Amino acid sequence: MNQSIIHEAREATPLIHHLTNQVVMNFSANGLLSFGAAPVMAKAEEEAADMAYNADGVLLNIGTLTADDLSSMVRAGVAANEKGIPVVLDPVGVAATPFRKTAVKNILEQVKPTVIKGNAGELAHLVEIPWETKGVESVGDGNADEIAAKVAKMYQTAAVVTGKTDVICIENEILQNHTGHPILGKITGAGCLLGSVLSACLTTNESIGQQAMTAAAFYGLAAEHAAERTDVNGPGTFLPHFIDALSLNPAALERK
Repeated sequence: MNQSIIHEAREATPLIHHLTNQVVMNFSANGLLSFGAAPVMAKAEEEAADMAYNADGVLLNIGTLTADDLSSMVRAGVAANEKGIPVVLDPVGVAATPFRKTAVKNILEQVKPTVIKGNAGELAHLVEIPWETKGVESVGDGNADEIAAKVAKMYQTAAVVTGKTDVICIENEILQNHTGHPILGKITGAGCLLGSVLSACLTTNESIGQQAMTAAAFYGLAAEHAAERTDVNGPGTFLPHFIDALSLNPAALERK
């Protein structure tokens, strides 16, 4: 983890334009605020491009996608590309329905993402690697390094495959993050909020590989820190402590 990336992001307080799913809006907003960046949630087609032009980064998350949302995502993504700010695409549940698959294809034909982030099942689907999924969850098993590499090559972007070990691929380089805690799999929107933190880290001046690795490592360490508290008895008591942990100095979270 490159701690300077966290400090730089917090000093700048980047505005991250979220076109995200309805289930996680509040959690993503609070988590990103705790981290030290500024969230805005604006999905109306009439303002999506304007908001992107005003932002420092854009997050496209298709978790509860509608046809209207898709048009807004494309408008915001195109505007972000024109402005030269980072775009994170989170193809939530892309393998679940033909609508989602077609929507992501539509986005990728018109928007150049800086990073495509998702679980192994989601990203495997983008490169036609067989992988078992259940709704929006990845339940299969296989080579995450291969998936990340193929996504990065096919879409000429950085790829982040989340899981027990997060795998990052950028320009043929594979990085692995081993921080995190199983309890993250028991809360709604854990991956979605990681997309928010990643978007904020991408606004800094370091390499994309270091930015993505730092976001994943910091996020996992915050989860470990929260889960270790003696008053955490499960997902419900974990959540507020996790939000708190996202505000901590990264040095305080480093493994001893």
